[in-house]
Amino acid sequence: MPKKTFTVLENSPQVMTHLAHTLGLNPGLSFYDIYSLTDAELLSFIPRPALALLVIIPMTPTWHAAREVEDADKGLYEESGEQEPVIWFKQTIGHACGSIGLLHCLLNGEAAKHITPGSTLDEIRNAALPLKMVDRAKVLEDSAAFQAAHQEAAALGDTVAPSLAEQDKLGQHFVTFVKGRDGHLWELEGSRKGPLDRGELGSDEDMLSERGVGQADEGRTGEGGRFEVLGHCAGRELGLVEILALL
Repeated sequence: MPKKTFTVLENSPQVMTHLAHTLGLNPGLSFYDIYSLTDAELLSFIPRPALALLVIIPMTPTWHAAREVEDADKGLYEESGEQEPVIWFKQTIGHACGSIGLLHCLLNGEAAKHITPGSTLDEIRNAALPLKMVDRAKVLEDSAAFQAAHQEAAALGDTVAPSLAEQDKLGQHFVTFVKGRDGHLWELEGSRKGPLDRGELGSDEDMLSERGVGQADEGRTGEGGRFEVLGHCAGRELGLVEILALL
């Protein structure tokens, strides 16, 4: 059977927020453009706490090499159940890294407390939590509601969705950084061997803390390509025009 393939999502706060709410996230939480990871003044306009960062990282040779070195001695992820500090999905659906990255934002940390009971998110979480990696990935493959929500959101972007051939040449990938239930910073990417523990965060540190943005910024290799960051937060987003007016 051919591998299931979705349409690539546009990495915009409008698209990701729409998809999150369609899947069952409380409307009080949204995604916001992070215009800089280093400019304190620009970061001050982002609502806090920032629960997760959803990052587009260019798939450069340096990025690939670093991943291969780090994963070389790791076994495949075998955890499942309530004891997991984070829920992680192996990506088995083509071009679904955007929506799987979104799930990693929504099903982990504080955001998981804002899922509507009986929603698609709730159903995915309940079905996937007790399962090992392969069967957990199949939950997403078999979810018609997840696929329908993704495909609807893919049609909402400001740019025309690329053809299948064009999608294969985009050279970018979504990675999520989130604070787990154990208070640690976790890097979640569906094409890795499992979730990556990046160390403990203080009780007062969110994903826009120095350690949070520093870890996300490591994906910037200096070799070009798109590097974009969305923050998952509560509150109303200021548009770029509003931010510029305040500077």
